[in-house]
Amino acid sequence: MAKKKLSADILDELHHVIVSRKGDNPEESHTARLFSKGVNKIAQKVGEEAVETVIEAVGGSKEELAAESADLLYHLLVLWEARGVKPSDVWEALEGRKGISGIAEKASRIKY
Repeated sequence: MAKKKLSADILDELHHVIVSRKGDNPEESHTARLFSKGVNKIAQKVGEEAVETVIEAVGGSKEELAAESADLLYHLLVLWEARGVKPSDVWEALEGRKGISGIAEKASRIKY
């Protein structure tokens, strides 16, 4: 069996799955359970996954880093959906940064 070619489109596909499970039974769907707990709990989960990703980056294996990164991306997509952010919004923000120095882009942000 030929291996499927993977690309960034997988994130859009994952987003569609997340949206489709948003209203499912929280007893049967982890995604629905996250939504039922609200944005604060989802954001907390993103933070936990980010820490686990950093731990694997510093001392873990390449495979564990990839697995934790996948968990982080999944939870980030759930958070985006909970807050009404579509992946295309993020892709557009990234597109707008093309050709701009990261230092210049950061300096252009409004400071509070």
